[in-house]
Order: sequence, then C-alpha cells, then structure tokens
Amino acid sequence: SSRPSPIPISTLQQVHHHLLVCGFPRGSSPPASTTTEGAPELPRQPNPTSPPPRMGGEHHGAEQVPAAKVQPKLTLLPLVALIFYEVSGGPFGVEDSVRAGGGALLSLLGFLLFPVVWSLPEALVTAELATSFPDNGGYVVWIAAAFGPFWGFQEGFWKWFSGVMDNALYPVLFLDYLKHSLPAFQHPAARVPALLLITAALTYLNYRGLHVVGFSAVALAAFSLCPFLAMGMLALPKLQPRRWLTVDFRKVEWRGYFNSMFWNLNYWDKASTLAGEVEDPTRTFPKAIFGAVALVMASYLVPLMAGTGALDGSKSQEWSDGYFAQVGLLIGGAWLKWWIQAAAAMSNMGLFEAEMSSDAFQLLGMSELGMLPAIFASRSKYGTPTVSILCSATGVVFLSWMSFQQIIEFLNFLYALGMLLEFAAFIKLRIKKPELHRPYRIPLGTFGATLFCLPPAFLLVLVMSLASPRTFIVSGSVILVGLFLYPAIGYAKERKWASFDSAPAPSDNCSDSLPVTCQQNQQVIDEASMSLLSDLPSIRREGQASDISSDGTLKSE
Repeated sequence: SSRPSPIPISTLQQVHHHLLVCGFPRGSSPPASTTTEGAPELPRQPNPTSPPPRMGGEHHGAEQVPAAKVQPKLTLLPLVALIFYEVSGGPFGVEDSVRAGGGALLSLLGFLLFPVVWSLPEALVTAELATSFPDNGGYVVWIAAAFGPFWGFQEGFWKWFSGVMDNALYPVLFLDYLKHSLPAFQHPAARVPALLLITAALTYLNYRGLHVVGFSAVALAAFSLCPFLAMGMLALPKLQPRRWLTVDFRKVEWRGYFNSMFWNLNYWDKASTLAGEVEDPTRTFPKAIFGAVALVMASYLVPLMAGTGALDGSKSQEWSDGYFAQVGLLIGGAWLKWWIQAAAAMSNMGLFEAEMSSDAFQLLGMSELGMLPAIFASRSKYGTPTVSILCSATGVVFLSWMSFQQIIEFLNFLYALGMLLEFAAFIKLRIKKPELHRPYRIPLGTFGATLFCLPPAFLLVLVMSLASPRTFIVSGSVILVGLFLYPAIGYAKERKWASFDSAPAPSDNCSDSLPVTCQQNQQVIDEASMSLLSDLPSIRREGQASDISSDGTLKSE
C-alpha cells in the first residue's frame, strides 16, 4: 500500500495535548516516536509560553525537560511507615480517649470498632482511587475528575489547611512529653523558641528528599514502638481484666471522645498525594494500606490494654496528653519513662515529616493541574517541592500557639467535610466511569459501594454536628476563603500575574471524553498513544478530530 500523506503538526499536537491532560505520570515523558507503520515521529516543538524548566523532569505543555538526577521512588516498607505516621505514629495522643470516655471501656471499644466503621472504608476507598489515579495531588485529582476543578480546588484547600493544623500539633505534643521531665518548657520564654527550632529542623529534613523521609520513618517507627512492647510484657503480671470494663458515664465528654477517636484514626487518604513518587503504585499502595491498618490498631490497643489493665481504673481523669510517660514510670520505672519520652519525641518527628510531605506534594500536584502558580511545583535538587514545603511550614508556625483540643476540633471539621466529598466522588466515579481502569477495586457493585460508604459518612456528620460554635465560625471562615480564592487565582491566571502550568486542570468535560487509559500506568499509556498515532491518517481524511472516545480513537464532530 502507498505511504500515507504527512500529518499536520497541529493535529499531532492536539493528540499530544490530550495525552498530557489524561495524566502522564509526572517525571516521565510521552513516547517521542512509534514503530507502528504510518505513525510519524512526534516532534518536540518549543513552547514560548511555557514556564521555566523545573528540576525533576516536570513537563509543561508539550515540552519535556530531562531530569538532571533521578530521585529514588518510595517502596513498600517506607510507604507503610509513612502511612503509619500519616494516621498514627504510635499511641501518643490516645490518652485523652480514656479521660473523655470516663474510663477504659469506651476507649478500648472505640479503638476496636472505629477501625471497622471508619478506618477500613476510608483505607479501601483510598486504595481504589489512588491506584486509579497514581499521581501527585491525590484526592484533589479524584474530586476534579468527578465534580470538576472548582470542587477539586476546594477539596485541596480544606485538606491542606486541615493538614497544616494537624502538623502544628506535633511540636506541641513533643514539648508536652518533655515538660514532665523538663518543667521549663511550660513557660513561653522557653516554649516558643523551642517550637520554632523544632519546626525549622524538621522542615529542613523534609527538604532533603522524600526517600530520606521514608527510610527515616521506618527507623523512627521501630524505635517509637519498642518501649510499648516492653510495657506490654512488664504489665502482664499486673493485669486485672476487670479494669478494662471501667466506665463512668457521668464523666463522659462525648465531643472530646469522638474527636479523639476520629483524629487518631483518620488521614488514610493523605498518602495518596505521594502516589506520583511511589514505585509501582498500583501494586504497592494496596499492600501498604493493609499493612498500615494492622500496625495502627496494634500500636493503640497494646499500650492501652497494658496501661488501663495494670493501673487503678478510678484515676481515668489523669489520662491526658503525655500520660503514657507516667504509665511507664508506674509499670517499669524511671528508665521506661525516659524511653517513652524519647520515643514520643522520635514519633512526633515522624508524624511531622509524613504530614509535611503530603501537604507539600499536594500543593505540587495542584500546581501541576494548573490550580496554583507553577512556582509551587518547583523542585529542589533533591526532588522536593521547596516553595510548597516553606508554605506549609509557615502555616505550622502560625497555628502552633493553639491548644491541643482546639487544633483537633478545627482540623477534624475541615477534614470531615473533605472526606464527605471524597466518598461522594468515589460513588460518582463508580456510576459515571464504570469502565475506569482500577488496578485495585473494592469487591462491591455500585449499590454495595454506596452502602459501604454510609456508616463512615454518618460518623463524619456526627463529628461535625458535635463541633463547638467557635469551630463553626473558624471552619466557616476557612471555607469562605477557599470559595473566594478560586476565582481570584483564575483572575490572576487570565491577567498573567503569575506563571501557571500549561496543562489544564481536569473538568467534567475532560473526564467525560478522555479514554480509560488516562488513569493507567506508563506502559499502558504508551500503548494507547501509539494506537492513537497509527489511526491518525484515516481520521484526518474523515474530518477534524475534536474528542477522544473511551475506546482510544478520535471522534470527529
């Protein structure tokens, strides 16, 4: 047969643009040419409107900047450790559940039942959507694919603000444990400089690279959990199981109890914002999620059962932040107390690092979607988003003056609002895109998946309804800021006051028209691109290409 006539560059660029919007994994490039007969090479056209090249191999429009240095990807064990620290980090902070629950019974029941009603559904939804959209930005991408970029931006803003508030807790918790042995940290003259120094040091560690953070999290998790294994063994001769049944309903503080439970068992979705940095995310993510669920439950139940079973149950009101150090003293002596305090310090380092990484890479993902200026996606020589890290660290400094309970209540409200939107997106994508490639799929149909989301959704509404008037005011103000910020950024983009990534954010139109392979891994995307290019000659003869259908071919208007 005769060789097809040349294809106009504009047509090739249109296909290339569609493929980029579909979601090539960040840091990888689309195929420059194919071996399919009749498929010409895809030329590399300079784009004068593209922002300056970034470190780390990020693309802008149709131009791919080669990476100067390939950064290591996260593997299974570091990802398990990061998810563990996103959610838990150990039993530090669960002490309040004993006090607010009026004794051991409600605390233990909560950490047995809440993971089933809340943690498992959130973790499974995260596993399905994170493997379907393995890119930085995580839940922002899910919401944008389901409801459009406006709601994707709102989700990102709520979750980022909630995450920064959560991160402000960890320097506070660190000093709360130390003040039992070093009372000077109770006074602002010593406390404020210590908070600033801790935040600066941990922010620098985050800047040094995600793989450094991942392996640091593994070491920190091992060190932080060891003293509680020792506590569990030392408590065995002193255990009195009847103490686990202690409860005084007159002393129960339901608002504090539910907020404590919710805070200690949420944030399973945060690791999705790192999906673009994970080695083989479609296989690694589900394994890491399930491993982290088991680790989190064990890290809560073993210390709580040891402490409440070995000590006098009538002193439940003494259980507050940092009390496990005193439990260690009563069960094992001064050496165990100091070990637990050191473990608390290390654990809070891990919690801070994991949260900071997720918050920063979420901003990077939003920038790559065109929702934020391109500067938020600029990477250091270590592959980390420098400006995004500094932005998150600044928020931590300004919020760390609040009390532990205030921070928990504020962040829980915003987080719950975002999770309701995530569950809605999960159901809508099941209905709207049933053919979406899902490497991991919850083994339920659409109706079953909807029922599966109802119990956690009810819990989210319950937590929000128990919020104080002050929380409604603060959270409402944050929501209003997000509503006004989206059009303000759009106006700045139109007036070209800042440089934005040339790849547009997902929209309802985009998600309706793009192929299923948009969410698949690089190999599948490469195959799809070759198929599209090989079909172009006949398509060009039939008419102008305006859309890509779900079977991977261009449709003419």
